[in-house]
Amino acid sequence: MRSKATLKQIAKELGVSISTVSKALNDSSEISKATKDKIKEFAVLRNYKPNLMAKNLKHQKSSTIGVILPNILNSFFAKVFSGIENVARNRGYNVITAISNESLDREKQLMEMLNNGAVDGFVLSIAEETQILKNFDHYNAIIRTGTPIVMFDRVTDSVRSDKVIVDDLDSAFDATQHLINIGCKHIALISTIDNLSVGKLRFEGYKRALELNKMDFDTNLMLIGVEEEGLDVKIETLLRAKKVDGIFAIDEHSATRAMKLALQKGYKIPDELNIIGFADGAWSRRLTPSLSTVSQHAPEIGEKAATLLIDRLQAEKAEILDYRTIVIKTELRQRDSTRKL
Repeated sequence: MRSKATLKQIAKELGVSISTVSKALNDSSEISKATKDKIKEFAVLRNYKPNLMAKNLKHQKSSTIGVILPNILNSFFAKVFSGIENVARNRGYNVITAISNESLDREKQLMEMLNNGAVDGFVLSIAEETQILKNFDHYNAIIRTGTPIVMFDRVTDSVRSDKVIVDDLDSAFDATQHLINIGCKHIALISTIDNLSVGKLRFEGYKRALELNKMDFDTNLMLIGVEEEGLDVKIETLLRAKKVDGIFAIDEHSATRAMKLALQKGYKIPDELNIIGFADGAWSRRLTPSLSTVSQHAPEIGEKAATLLIDRLQAEKAEILDYRTIVIKTELRQRDSTRKL
């Protein structure tokens, strides 16, 4: 592989100044066409590549946004990213994507690495470990350097930034109320994300629906804080020991596992057991019977988040934009896992 020449090396070999080389490569009108052509041809011959990082630092603009996702395997985050990428592309921005893998340390490392001229701002959803430990100092440190952040889905009030969320509490209330409206009397809750802000809000929505309808708040019907490795055993125990006629699972994985295990146990869905999940991935539609879900409109979340960030990046320096929190309304998509009203 050929070594890459530097501006200094090109200038030395051609007997001109570094400034002349730089101006020629940037097509400056101060340099004659003959000199520009000579320098550009020599730069190609010597495999010269501009140092984009240094250039970005000099001009304080990269036209690139950093997107940090907690989990690459979650279809929700993939759909959000598609919305971010669509808006960024249409508005002339590139996207660098990184995965925190739900780790606080990894999240910090990624943000420090990219906040050196690589990106102009961040769109991110908080890692699970970050929320558990309530350690948000690195976000505020990044913002103090002048780099804006837009949070989506998993957010915190401890950071002053733009945010895009869904109506988690209201949508969980509506999903639970729907189960009540179709005649469910013993509604179980399944959650593997109770450590997250969204998990807490969805639990509260479930609880409020039961209270409003004067139904028993039976903790024996709640699988909360279950590790994914032990999820199947817990669900099987619930189905075997309790008379459950409704399940509200506040994450898609829990919903699909509950559906499959209930069918294995001989439950007739939806005649004997009605199930609603949260998030609307491909598995929800492909299951037999298909799974009723709360759709979060993930691409729209991504579009709004990217728009908020780019609007802030492109605002005039004298213009101070108020931080905004945009709430995306969810939609209950009724399929075959719930009875019709």
